[in-house]
Amino acid sequence: MPGTLQIEIVKASQLTVADRVLWRAMVEANRDLASPYFAWEFTEIASRIVPQAAVAILTRDGRTIGYFPHQRRGSSIQPLGAPMNDYHGVIAMPGDAPPLAEVAELLGAPRLSVSAWVGPSGVGAHRETLMTVLPEEGYDAWYAERRRTWGKYFKDKERARRSLETELGQADVKRGLTDPAMLDHLIGLKRDQYARTSRHDIFACGWTRDLLHALMASEYEGFGASMAALWAGGKLTAIEYSLHAGDRYHFWFPAYEPGLARCSPGILLTMDTMRLGAEAGFRVFDFGFGGEGYKKYFCNATQAVREAVVLRPGMGSLLSDAAFGLLNTAAGGRGERLRTSVRRRWAAIEACEVTPANRLKGAAAAAVVAVRKATGASHAA
Repeated sequence: MPGTLQIEIVKASQLTVADRVLWRAMVEANRDLASPYFAWEFTEIASRIVPQAAVAILTRDGRTIGYFPHQRRGSSIQPLGAPMNDYHGVIAMPGDAPPLAEVAELLGAPRLSVSAWVGPSGVGAHRETLMTVLPEEGYDAWYAERRRTWGKYFKDKERARRSLETELGQADVKRGLTDPAMLDHLIGLKRDQYARTSRHDIFACGWTRDLLHALMASEYEGFGASMAALWAGGKLTAIEYSLHAGDRYHFWFPAYEPGLARCSPGILLTMDTMRLGAEAGFRVFDFGFGGEGYKKYFCNATQAVREAVVLRPGMGSLLSDAAFGLLNTAAGGRGERLRTSVRRRWAAIEACEVTPANRLKGAAAAAVVAVRKATGASHAA
């Protein structure tokens, strides 16, 4: 019988060369861990930037069977880089990862919150991420198939490109951009978007911005982050920041000039990025979770993940702390969809904000939004 699973919590900088070699071997052997978020390089960089970062080393019978990079926020543990980490779980050989509930018990925290857990779970809600897997023939073959399947949609985008060029001038796209000033411009556009849509500003805390800059400055071979941008007549119309490793390209932070929405510059940039990315050797383009309608026209594959909040037995009352209590009360208990929205808002706030005061401030602002939604739902009913 296998021995008891044990855990040791260390800083990423304390991992040995042997640990790093094993980590990379696990990722290489386990196709479920193909996302750049599982790469050792992501953890190494993020651990230098993210407050209260650590790595759990899981061992059995004296043998290391896995690693779980994470961060602490008060009484909660989250995946390293949350709320921006789109995939997480135990880095392990196929079949070796313990289930989520066991990991939570080993960590010993009152609460473990995950939004996209990869691997054995047994708890939480099923979710799917969306991606495009290009055929061997490449981008042109993929586009031809999509155009046959969704002809009206892609013909409309071809018209949008002509409209953009008629209005502003010739369209030009570049990828692999690493200009810090352009990244700051993108972050500014995202912050404006968060303000318009009443979402928590994940960049207000500072460390999230620093993480994007550090990832983009990485010089690791086969791993990195960069931007793609679309100009029309010399005017910058859309930018997207992405993370990439191996043949996987993960679209991460898109933004476009709102005044040009009718020309779909963001979608045009996505298509051009895929075309140029395919030429550079990328074969899987990850779009993250669904929600935006355009993704169904692009994606032909999914990956199953789990969203869960695992509580230590007897610690359920911790979810009624002041900050979460504000949001929970504001939701008014009106439906599972609203409760899910409240839980996700709180998870983002808790992950971003390091101090209890800032978490409470963020929750208060989000509670106002929750009240408006609850009132609107009530009136609609």
